[in-house]
Amino acid sequence: MGASATETELELLVVGLDGSCRSVLEPLFEADEIPTIERLIKTGTSGPLESQIPPWTASAWPSVYTGKNPGKHGVYDFLSFDGYDWDVVNATHVRERPIWELLSEYGLSSVVVNVPVTHPPREFDGALIPGMTAPEDPPCHPEGILEDVKLAGDGYHVYPQGTDAPDQSIEGYERTIEDRGSAFRYLARRIEPEFGFLQFQATDTVFHERPGDKAAVEAVYRAVDRQLRETLAETDPENVLLVSDHGIGKVTGHEFRVNEFLREQGSVAVESGGGMPNWSTTWENELLEGESGGDSEAADGGTSALERAMNAAAKAGITTQRVAAALERVGLKEPIGERVPNGMIRAASERVDFPESTAYVRSKSELGVRINLEGREPNGQVPESDYEAVRSELIDRLSAVRTPDGEPMFEAVEPRETYFEGPYVDEAPDILTVPADFDNAIVADVGTEQFGEPMEPWNHKRTGIVAAAGSDVDESASLEGATIFDVAPTVCALFDVPVDAEMDGTTLPVVDAGEETTYPDYEPDPIRATDDGAVEDHLSDLGYL
Repeated sequence: MGASATETELELLVVGLDGSCRSVLEPLFEADEIPTIERLIKTGTSGPLESQIPPWTASAWPSVYTGKNPGKHGVYDFLSFDGYDWDVVNATHVRERPIWELLSEYGLSSVVVNVPVTHPPREFDGALIPGMTAPEDPPCHPEGILEDVKLAGDGYHVYPQGTDAPDQSIEGYERTIEDRGSAFRYLARRIEPEFGFLQFQATDTVFHERPGDKAAVEAVYRAVDRQLRETLAETDPENVLLVSDHGIGKVTGHEFRVNEFLREQGSVAVESGGGMPNWSTTWENELLEGESGGDSEAADGGTSALERAMNAAAKAGITTQRVAAALERVGLKEPIGERVPNGMIRAASERVDFPESTAYVRSKSELGVRINLEGREPNGQVPESDYEAVRSELIDRLSAVRTPDGEPMFEAVEPRETYFEGPYVDEAPDILTVPADFDNAIVADVGTEQFGEPMEPWNHKRTGIVAAAGSDVDESASLEGATIFDVAPTVCALFDVPVDAEMDGTTLPVVDAGEETTYPDYEPDPIRATDDGAVEDHLSDLGYL
């Protein structure tokens, strides 16, 4: 790929750009903001990369690095559910073999930096610093390597620091991106791997935290381009594969509050006075109360103007989470929040009573409806004998939903088996609801109007991008029709490692298809709880929870 300052054995570098797609990249190419990425895409071969359903980070990256659909690897969302309880997913929830562990079995070493849902890491030949859903200062492989990385550079953070302050956030993104590149280069010098996987999350995060901010997007991509340029120059990989887990773009359609629809259909039961429908009641109260928050009521014992305003805000879909995020970004959370009594927050809220409902959306980013099935859920309301009839009726009702413009809300409402296959299909939502062109959005709110303006003006799209270049790559090959499941078998083929016959993808035509084999069943570690409030807060700030 060019002159090298340091001899390495790096045969393949996979560069992950979360949320990257042509519609984002083309204006940056035209402005000459990202010459390294542009050269890689335009001198090699490139094309669209189709994501999965759901096209969200926590489920899609495990599909990339295992080559298998969520029905096989077991991760559908940022959250995993046990009855009505939940936890943020981590690597122990991924029940299939990551590509670097497979390569290790063939004597090939890897350096993996910032790939989501890779904490806690397992033993393999190489080094790994986990990415999104890991806590700050996470355990890495080998033990103690993160301390060495910090000493070799200027520190390291899993999540950008200072991005809640508008005048500091761009610098926070840039520092974090620089950390990724310098950490990978340090580990590449130390490990001398054959395979590298370097992921940049900020290319997605910036659209969630600063939607429509052209300067911030350009700064993030410039920083990524600089780190890619330095990494290519120092490691001189024989081949480079650039992939994104999904695309991103404006959401100009409608937001559909599915739980409110299900409540009006008689499926969702609600409870009042227990807080906004957020994931952590402790966190939600802290967000707006400030240090002096209390339970005072209006002096006349009636409903105050502030309480009425909060009720109106709740009906419009403005939750405490969204208000607090906005306040915090402009430095006003505590001075305003300390004047909002807890009682008013509770009075302005309704939330789903999951045990008493027959069907509900548990998490918006898994894009589906769960049925409260007897014998499966602790307080199941739907007898197993009625399951298919209830599911079929819900599919029909949701399929018939039209937006206020008279257009179909969904491009598909299907049983989970339409999208997933494998031993963990039963952990998926019972019904998948795919918004039309992903220009509409769903949320799990209740107590609001059924339709409203999208609270997330930028969100995920189904189509990302893939590009390949290098001495072992057929740069004349077409990449039309590529999917995220094709990445792992392509890595295998490039290293002449037999492709797992259970992978759902096929080798991209940039290399010769490898032979397939049946591998022994993967033996994942027991599932461990993430149980980290800071991770939950970060995901909430991004709008995922």
